[in-house]
Amino acid sequence: MKNFQPKNVKARFAFANRHTRNAANQNSNQTLNLLVIVHSKMVPVKQTEKLTDNSNQIFKRNPYIQKQSRQTAMVHQMKYLLIVGDGMADYPVPELDNKTPLQVAHKPNMDAIAAKGRNGLIKNVPDDLNPGSETAILSLLDYDPHIYCTGRGPLEAPARGIKLSDKDAAFRCNLITEKDGVLVDYSAGHITTPEAEQLISALSSAFGKPCEIEFYSGLDYRHFLILRNFPNSRSIACTPPHDAIDTKISTVLPKPQSSEVKEATTLLNMLIQKSKTILENHPVNVARIKAGKRPANMIWPWGGGPKPSMQSFSEKYGLKAAVISAVDLVKGIGAYADMQVINVPGATGLSDTNYAGKADAALNALEENDLVFVHVEAPDEAGHVKDYSLKVKTIEDLDQRLIGRLLKALKEPCGVALLPDHPTPIKVGTHTRDPVPFTIYFPSTKPDDVQSFDEFSAKNGAFGLVTNESLMSLFLASLKK
Repeated sequence: MKNFQPKNVKARFAFANRHTRNAANQNSNQTLNLLVIVHSKMVPVKQTEKLTDNSNQIFKRNPYIQKQSRQTAMVHQMKYLLIVGDGMADYPVPELDNKTPLQVAHKPNMDAIAAKGRNGLIKNVPDDLNPGSETAILSLLDYDPHIYCTGRGPLEAPARGIKLSDKDAAFRCNLITEKDGVLVDYSAGHITTPEAEQLISALSSAFGKPCEIEFYSGLDYRHFLILRNFPNSRSIACTPPHDAIDTKISTVLPKPQSSEVKEATTLLNMLIQKSKTILENHPVNVARIKAGKRPANMIWPWGGGPKPSMQSFSEKYGLKAAVISAVDLVKGIGAYADMQVINVPGATGLSDTNYAGKADAALNALEENDLVFVHVEAPDEAGHVKDYSLKVKTIEDLDQRLIGRLLKALKEPCGVALLPDHPTPIKVGTHTRDPVPFTIYFPSTKPDDVQSFDEFSAKNGAFGLVTNESLMSLFLASLKK
């Protein structure tokens, strides 16, 4: 019975409450293989030998480890693994007995990293910026979002091979569902990529003009509108569609913030309004409506701006890095930072993503890179649709199908940092600026007393509340402590 988990999330909170602190002990077969070297003498030990301290036993020793205190160990040829569960943090959910999805989820591997590491809360989103993933991801990587966050569109464009000149403007272009003048769904019912490609092709045929107005297909509902030779694009105020659910379209249309962009703003608004005439009766949407699905009957351009100029990750940190994500934003930031961008078949950005494939790709990438950044979008999407059961499931899948697989197969000394980029609370269905829990583990680090990875346990961590440092700076500095 020790592995029993209630399938009904509503019934789960009581079970989770009883088992949160010892969840990792119940799953001790999940391992992180470490190679810790002290001075020059190495003593072979059996692969099944356990650590002798009284913390959770999710970590096994590597075949070689010096018989000396962990506190004085010096790590050789360290690798770094950064894992981000997008939007994973949350507020207490009434249906979960006022616990958060992280508190309720059965996540022995996350809890083990927290128990072996040092914990805290970190604020990735400055108070004066929009709490989007672009802001949070740039911040945690220590690229100042005030400088490099030029817009969601330009940050995502490289992931699709879209070339931008210094005078071009790139907009994210969602396919949305509009009904009776109201923005109903920012993702058109999570329309599939093959369906969306047909719709974007129709829009390009209707409105596209080479070297002026260009549409590019992306992933599912996420696409691109490029306006060539269009400076001052950041002077157009656009509302992210996930922040305008159940809002009248007329109240959140793009607005000019200077006289220089009035004509361009008019163009954007025309494209929004006229896109419905092209999309509404398209065979893709006729079929979707017949199947009881929401139609993608309108476009929504937002997050426009010019391309940024970023220092490469290797120049900034002296480390060769790779990034693994289904999301164009994260891949685009990685491309600008000259990180190796790794595409994983079956990585969807949704709850059906290829967790195991991402884990295997990360393990392969660690062989040639010093740092691998693994990003999982699924918890964020569950937060946007306000589905607490789905959010718990995505956290558990991330823990067991990706993190557990990674920890079991690691063969080199590895530091691990784990965190959400921002909260996407079930209550509000969009991003917030609240601090998020994080944990940092190195073989040589003395752990704090935190035993569970969640928003409330992290408050008691050794780092406390961090508001003026980046996660990356803390991660790299922690190796020395």
